[in-house]
Amino acid sequence: MEEKQPYECTEITELNPTFLYTWKGTRDKLTFEEPFHCHEDHIEMAFVLSGEGRYRFEDGVFPIREGDLLIINPGVRHQALACPDVGVPATEFFVGFSGIRLDGLPENTLPVPGGGHVIHTGGELRQKLFKLCASMDTEKTACMPGRYFMLKAYLMQMLLLVLRDQYTPVTKAKGYSFESVNKKYIVEQMVSYFEDHYSEKISLDQIAENMYLSPFYLSKIFKGETGDTPIRHLINIRLEKARELLENGCEGSIQEIAASVGYDDAYHFSKLFKKHFGISPSQVRKKAGES
Repeated sequence: MEEKQPYECTEITELNPTFLYTWKGTRDKLTFEEPFHCHEDHIEMAFVLSGEGRYRFEDGVFPIREGDLLIINPGVRHQALACPDVGVPATEFFVGFSGIRLDGLPENTLPVPGGGHVIHTGGELRQKLFKLCASMDTEKTACMPGRYFMLKAYLMQMLLLVLRDQYTPVTKAKGYSFESVNKKYIVEQMVSYFEDHYSEKISLDQIAENMYLSPFYLSKIFKGETGDTPIRHLINIRLEKARELLENGCEGSIQEIAASVGYDDAYHFSKLFKKHFGISPSQVRKKAGES
């Protein structure tokens, strides 16, 4: 998966897209290949709902799989290839539109990380795109009043989700925020926050919002620097703190110790503790009392 490069966007000068079409289809093994072509006046996005396949662009052939989002800007020649060798051919959801202008980019152009054609989505972004594609597909066939405007509204949500996942905003609002987009600094601040607030309810979504990054990108940064996920790191801190309490003769119940390190459910806490240390909290307490 290519690493997103932070893109400072001071302004979206125009995001009033003209919705053109949607199409959902499967690249059947027997389907005749479409010609190598381009769209001169509109953008096409294709989200892979399932399966796998390949696309040809002027700079090479690219594999695609479930969860991938293809961004095909105007003038980009492309071709969906027939893939008789794949087990499950790709099912794609296409959206065609025009009428957008983003700061620093030509009209009707969307950025793609690394300057390629495919965004390998994951986490929250992927799930939201699945839901939006399903909503658009349902709306297309419903023939209800205002169908065009509803489809346009879904399209705008899709665009903003993709842009927000790539951009690092310049302006910052109030809240527990971190003052740099440097990866090492971000991770250090997160670790410090976990150390100071491990006994509280901690939401990765809230931390990501305060840092102006997507939860998926934040997790990727953290794992890249530490080799562990933020949640797993937090769990390790909590369990180590709990063991310290038990070994130091804390007289509180297991329920109280669990609550003191951020767990409401003593059974869940005990299960995590034993899995991590290979011994139950009560056994640690007993050993500490015997020594």
